[in-house]
Amino acid sequence: MVHGESKRITSADEKIVYPLTHRSDFTFTQHGTTVADPYRWLEDLSSEETKAFVAAQTILGEEYMNKYEAKDKFGERLTQLFNYERFSAPHKRGDYYYFFRNTGLQPQSVLYQQDSLDSEARVFLDINKLEGGKGALATQTFSESGKLYGYGVAKQGSDWTTLYLMDNRGNQLPDKIERTKFAKFAFTHDDKGFFYSSFEPPKDEVTEGDLDMKVNQFKRVYYHTIGASQSEDVVVYVDEEQPTYHPDAVVSEDGKYVIIAIAKACENLNNVYLIDLETEGYEIKKDNKLIKVVNDFSGQYNYLTNKGTTFYFQSNRSAPLSKIVKYDLAKPEEGFVDIVPEAKDVLSNTSVIDHDKLVLQYTHNVKSVLYIHDLTTGKFLNEIKIPVGTVAGTAGRTQDSELFIQFMSYLTPGTIYRYNFKIENEDERLTIFRQANVKNFDSSLFETKQVFYSSKDGTKVPMFITHRKGLKLDGTSPTFVTGYGGYGVTLQAAYTPQYIVFIQHLNGVVAHTGIRGGGEYGETWHKAGVLRNKQNSFDDFIWAIKYLIDEKYTQPSLVAINGASNGGLLVNAVLNQVPEMIGCAVSDVGPADMLRFHKFTVGANWQPDYGFPDDNAEDFHYLLSYSPLHTVHKRHPYPAVALFTSMLDDRVVPVHAYKFIAELQHTAGPLTTRSLVVRIESNAGHGFGKPLTKRLEEITDRFAFIAWALGAKWVDAVPDLEE
Repeated sequence: MVHGESKRITSADEKIVYPLTHRSDFTFTQHGTTVADPYRWLEDLSSEETKAFVAAQTILGEEYMNKYEAKDKFGERLTQLFNYERFSAPHKRGDYYYFFRNTGLQPQSVLYQQDSLDSEARVFLDINKLEGGKGALATQTFSESGKLYGYGVAKQGSDWTTLYLMDNRGNQLPDKIERTKFAKFAFTHDDKGFFYSSFEPPKDEVTEGDLDMKVNQFKRVYYHTIGASQSEDVVVYVDEEQPTYHPDAVVSEDGKYVIIAIAKACENLNNVYLIDLETEGYEIKKDNKLIKVVNDFSGQYNYLTNKGTTFYFQSNRSAPLSKIVKYDLAKPEEGFVDIVPEAKDVLSNTSVIDHDKLVLQYTHNVKSVLYIHDLTTGKFLNEIKIPVGTVAGTAGRTQDSELFIQFMSYLTPGTIYRYNFKIENEDERLTIFRQANVKNFDSSLFETKQVFYSSKDGTKVPMFITHRKGLKLDGTSPTFVTGYGGYGVTLQAAYTPQYIVFIQHLNGVVAHTGIRGGGEYGETWHKAGVLRNKQNSFDDFIWAIKYLIDEKYTQPSLVAINGASNGGLLVNAVLNQVPEMIGCAVSDVGPADMLRFHKFTVGANWQPDYGFPDDNAEDFHYLLSYSPLHTVHKRHPYPAVALFTSMLDDRVVPVHAYKFIAELQHTAGPLTTRSLVVRIESNAGHGFGKPLTKRLEEITDRFAFIAWALGAKWVDAVPDLEE
């Protein structure tokens, strides 16, 4: 340990006493710049000093999670709004239909099987009974015949997954594939085996319950023969020179080809290699011949289907909003040919249904629309007319004559539509198959509107605002602002019970921003908020807050900002840049040390969005200019801050939150009268797969802290706002 100061920090009004945290003199020099890293020692999670830090911060965090007097009421109402029966869209595999169902408050949804859509359903897989109730379903796929079911179980929120097999009668097979991450099953059509991908095997054993922070690299595609041991699995593809390449395999719809899509870290680009199984005699080996359809990362190519040697892809090659293209293996000289050219809206998803129909899901100003085109000619056929909102998913395959559409909006908990291609009258094809019903929730009391505000540079940015009908714009409403702005991901509209509680019982306003860096307007919008354009994301978010204040929805002391993962980075950065515009900041599992994010687990894969601090001096200095850990200041008192992290988060490791809260308490603590705390959850990961009980506890803590920080008063029934 490098020696340095170690003192207890108190807030400006002496009401908050922060834990004693050692501050070392450690520095490092990179690209000619010396940077202080006084909390580097917190990266050693096994040290007694780090454990003591975590214990002390946990006690303080819990104290402030329980300050709000009406916390129990919030939790009770939240539980009530979560307690409704919900379903996934049904999908047919082999002789049976399958769907997920949750009766309301089950920890995880259960997979059901039924003989027909009208027959009684039976439990096929209850994930709640596996791994002592600590497991979550991370991946799942049926074989083409429907006779085999592959599923992956992750424990305690980890990204590490164990793969298992069942037959369609629910019998467990002995096959077990351990230590995979982000794996997908791809069964051969003879049901003799499957492809999956995983990072290079760990060199050391990892004790269950400990966080493995080692860098994950050199992902490879394996082939597993059913009935064999994992040690016999064949490495089908790996690039030993590219540690951040991510290959994944799918088997073509006709079963004759393996398509290996090789992603370049988290970029929306991939190469496409094929293995002709028929030519190879359906023998899977490490030296199968690869047909390199794309080998220059010229775009992203998502396989849709193939008709013989003609392959169809959704691609953003020379089309930031995406298009449909085809490629004929028998005529490689023709290259890629457009089938459905790029449109004015983002093509976000594509399904091939009814043998030769393309169902294209476009995003128009962050709202979903569905069009049907002919697969071979690209000709527009008709529109599937759905309400304003989000298509959260579709279910249906090329051989199916019906498509199921999962729809939701901010005020609609879930509707599943059924579109039947066999019905001649187009106006009669779309029917409601299932609809969720939440008791004690009246959506007519609320309204959502979309606005387009100007950012710092004049760019128009979309934002959805939800509140009680008749809200008076007098600047007195507690306002919750959230965003993401990374990796080309679009923040979709969804029924969110905690927002309803916040609006209904705290007279709140909820604002969803569609800032640059996301995918709201395609790849151009994404690129406008990455690397040395990252400040655009932060500016878009800041100007959203400014808009809400200027339009009299709220005032700075009543603004709460929140985001998760990349959205947590957004909150961390904006918190430092404009603390005077914020009353409360809650960052969920967000990066904070932007000079070392790439040193842990999968962090190196984020570099195409954030930059390459080791390899590029300009990237390093740009990251240093906004890195939350390195830009905490004393220029202005900070608002109330809560960082949410988990001890077993192996995606954004808790080191980010530990170092950031220590720096906040040291630098901003003496000047700030508000709490600067961290909520540390044990036995949980990045957020995926948390049982509902844990989710409810976490959400209640988050909003109770926000309500306390903003001074929001709980009312059991909000009076008529128009009176």
